[in-house]
Amino acid sequence: MSTVRIMGVHKSYGSVKALDGTDFEMGEGITGLLGPNGAGKTTLLRCLATVLAPDQGKLDVFGFDPDRPNERTEIRRRLGYMPQEPGFYQSFTCFDFLDYLAILKEHVDPDSRHDEVRLALRQTGLEDKSKVKIRKLSGGMRRRLALAQSLIGSPPLLVLDEPTAGLDPEQRFRFREMISDLAEERTVLLSTHQTEDVAAICDRVLVMDAGRIRFDGTPKELAEVAAGKVWMSAERPSGARIFWRTAEGTYRGVGDPPSGSTLIDPAIEDGYLLLVGAAALEVEAA
Repeated sequence: MSTVRIMGVHKSYGSVKALDGTDFEMGEGITGLLGPNGAGKTTLLRCLATVLAPDQGKLDVFGFDPDRPNERTEIRRRLGYMPQEPGFYQSFTCFDFLDYLAILKEHVDPDSRHDEVRLALRQTGLEDKSKVKIRKLSGGMRRRLALAQSLIGSPPLLVLDEPTAGLDPEQRFRFREMISDLAEERTVLLSTHQTEDVAAICDRVLVMDAGRIRFDGTPKELAEVAAGKVWMSAERPSGARIFWRTAEGTYRGVGDPPSGSTLIDPAIEDGYLLLVGAAALEVEAA
């Protein structure tokens, strides 16, 4: 059953089309959203989070229409949103910041609200930073605090914009574990540049480019887009467009295999590169 429906959504900034007839539906589970810079991912998430209104098209979230003020409030009561560039009150402690946002989310009873704050701190590994002022936090800890505020109240819809940016490998592993647990009976839309995060925890992946959804399927199906197109070569390939030299001194590429190369199994990143990387190279060459 779909909890979110995006129907023919358009959004422009002047002459620039950020969303160009975007369509998709989501139900429970984790959906990864991949795309190059400028693909429209953040604009889409901001529309879904009711921060922006589309120029055309409709959104339906849990049966509510964000164009209607009363229904927009109902969506926000069910929403946890982590923006790409969250704002902070630098003099607040982590606890005070989350407590303030919990009040804005209508958690008025102090005891239950403080329980929610402590739970969000524990889920994001910030228990020992509860009384630390935000200005003293590292960049990675601020990302975790931004994620913590989106978890207040255990919302059934999580919209997360680059949540693992700035996290070290151990923190990213903990994030994957946490989101996998939280995703039961929830709808999660996770925008990221980290294809390995998508491979690890997402049931479904969308690839977005130029304001449109170019691929919709499972991570395995995205990898299979590049079947027969991923190769290794001992020599530097001539005429290949997408390739790189590995640490072992061989060359790995995506696209038509050159003479003398050996085909290998594709990964999610390969399918993604084949969908959007070649187009980007064509633009650069023009």
